[in-house]
Amino acid sequence: NNGTYVCFTCRCSSIFFLLVASLLNPAVFSCQGSQKELLNLTQQDYMHRIEDLNQSLKDAWASDQKVKALKIVIQVRKLVYERILSMCLDNRGSLPDNFTPESVNDTAKETCLNWFFKIASIRELIPRFYVEAAILKCNKFLSQTGISECLPRLTAMIRGIGDPLVAVYARAYLCRVGMEVAPHLKESLNKNFFDFLLTFKQMHGDTVQNQLVVQCVEIPLYLTLYSPAIDWILQCIAYRAPEILLTEMMERCKKLGNNALLLNSVMSAFRAEFIAARSMDFIGMIKECDESGFPKHLLFRSLGLNLAMADPPECDRLQILNEAWKVITKLKNPQDYINCADVWVEYTCRHFTKREVNTVLADVIKHMTPDRAFEDAYPQLQSIIQKIITYFHDFSVLFSVEKFLPFLDMFQKESVRVEVCKCIMEAFIKHQQDATKDPVILNALLHVCKTMHDSVNALTLEDEKRMLASLINGFIKMVSFGRDFEQQLSFYVEARSMFCNLEPVLVQLVHSVNQLAMETRKVMKGNHSRKTAAFVRACVAFCFITIPSLTSIFARLNLYLNSGQVALANQCLSQADAFFKAAVSLVPEVPKMINIDGKMRPSEPFLLEFFCNFFSTLLIVPDHPEQGVLFLVRGLLNVIQDYTWEDNSDDKVRIYTNVLHLLSAMTQETYIYHIDKVDSNDTLYGGDSKFLTEINKLCEAVIAQILDHLKTLGLEETLKRQSQLALYFFNSILAHGDLRNNRLNQLSVNLWNLAQKHGFADTKTMVKTLEYIKRQSKQPEMSHLTELALRLPLQSRT
Repeated sequence: NNGTYVCFTCRCSSIFFLLVASLLNPAVFSCQGSQKELLNLTQQDYMHRIEDLNQSLKDAWASDQKVKALKIVIQVRKLVYERILSMCLDNRGSLPDNFTPESVNDTAKETCLNWFFKIASIRELIPRFYVEAAILKCNKFLSQTGISECLPRLTAMIRGIGDPLVAVYARAYLCRVGMEVAPHLKESLNKNFFDFLLTFKQMHGDTVQNQLVVQCVEIPLYLTLYSPAIDWILQCIAYRAPEILLTEMMERCKKLGNNALLLNSVMSAFRAEFIAARSMDFIGMIKECDESGFPKHLLFRSLGLNLAMADPPECDRLQILNEAWKVITKLKNPQDYINCADVWVEYTCRHFTKREVNTVLADVIKHMTPDRAFEDAYPQLQSIIQKIITYFHDFSVLFSVEKFLPFLDMFQKESVRVEVCKCIMEAFIKHQQDATKDPVILNALLHVCKTMHDSVNALTLEDEKRMLASLINGFIKMVSFGRDFEQQLSFYVEARSMFCNLEPVLVQLVHSVNQLAMETRKVMKGNHSRKTAAFVRACVAFCFITIPSLTSIFARLNLYLNSGQVALANQCLSQADAFFKAAVSLVPEVPKMINIDGKMRPSEPFLLEFFCNFFSTLLIVPDHPEQGVLFLVRGLLNVIQDYTWEDNSDDKVRIYTNVLHLLSAMTQETYIYHIDKVDSNDTLYGGDSKFLTEINKLCEAVIAQILDHLKTLGLEETLKRQSQLALYFFNSILAHGDLRNNRLNQLSVNLWNLAQKHGFADTKTMVKTLEYIKRQSKQPEMSHLTELALRLPLQSRT
């Protein structure tokens, strides 16, 4: 059973029992290589090889090498058919799969007959039966009706086997062979089973009972040895069988006194739809079974498995549950109880309400709590939870089941408890369609998420942390108190205290609070009252307190920037300045390499992206009245200057170029975008000449830094980088600079020439750039570009 073969009170030789095992499960081993090798031998060598195999089989069995012995049995079993088939080869090549006896030559037929004559001379019944059954397929070489004639004869031979356990496995083996070589001959299979029923009472006879007493084997254990064989026989019979056959089987079971062993196999073999339709009939038969031989709870378990796959008549459903649970609840052995309860929980969830499910859960708790029996039943308890959340998608209903949370308390082994919590959260995220503020759901899921969070320790893998954080974040996103923003913020504060060890959760909470502040702004249409202004400042304070607790430096940088933008949008100017200052002061701490998904990556590309976003924000940030002109831009330039950049990197120049874009935008009379109700520097300074002078000074300092970097790239191995950067800087000046300025005009010409100086410039790019300048020069306000175009020569690589 379950891959283990038991030879019990077997009078046949062990070798032939191995033959049964191999044919019940022929896919366990493969010996194709040895077979092909044997087929190429001469007749004399072939006989010697058979003798060698025979001796090897005996030696393997004697030395307890059961696997080796089984391989030899399989090899010999397949060898006969292949050997005869090879004799049929002639000029036509191999025989087709559907060959007829007329296609077989006389030599092959004579050899085949010789095999059967030799088998017929075996005196012992059991060896003769198994060997003939093993090569039953060879009848195809002799007659078209050979197999159909042999099956009934072999079925009758089994009647001579005195031990009922040996006989039933012989019948199972014959069914196995019959299904393989002649699946259409179902009548022979049926006859085999009905023969078994005629001898069924033999297993309860005095001979068997006396043997069991001598061997100290209990009847229930002995009967379970029959189950695999009977199950196999019935599965062969029930395969694609009409429903009328089940009716016939039920009638025969009744004639045998509703034998529990047979009834269990019938319920296991036939289609679930057939069993479900006759559920009450089966319950009546189960009640009349004798429980001393085969426990009734196993019968109810088999019935429950069918009802999990097919629905019984609606009018019978409650009665079925009551009848089954009457038996299940009386079970004293916790393992027997939970194995049955696990099956019937699905039936209860499928057809009934939370009231019936609550009753079942209460009964499970009652049975599994004494002596901590639940510790040995975690797989079944997990299965019960999985079935419940499969059928209860409304979590307000699920958590209103009184015994659900006490049921969860039985999972006291941490690893199991966390797995159960993950299943619950996955189901919630998958099935919860709308945001919720139901206190029952929130309290229960906060408890579930807290359990997952508290399982994190120093040994927890990063993948596991990410999964747990993802599930908790999914829950946080589904919580909404509508317009009660203060209650929403209180929930986020509580969540922060509960989930402080999972960084992705803290990041999500900061984003959620920022979103809450923006929703408040949207509701107030940007016109905050005293109350909403105070609330927004509370949201900003939440973020400012939370961000420093994060370990990921880029998570902190980006959240400082995002939170500063939210503060600015809500007219919290001093708080926005605090966020931006914190971001500037954090830049020097950025390491050269950072961990991205378990791999170390250079940080400079991420830093470049951050600066570009930061510059876009700084355009609309008004200067602080006490900090001086462009104090944030100056601070950021100092940080960029002091940061240690990689020698083979040009990101510093790219950042400086983006600073020039920002400074260029700041010189405009009216900035290209604003934040409502926030006065940017274009309004504060109104194009004041002193302000513009400060911007020009900064531009000159930045340009000097870029030119210094270009000079350092004058070595032969860096000339290509110099060319690319020169063209990049030229395009920036073309897009953002005032080329009516002679110094800037001359600088652009110098950069153009530098890009082409050593032959590394892409000719197509240079041509297209020059054509663009010429087109722009035709516009009235861009006529000064005409002269510039004349000063920009195109040079070939040569």
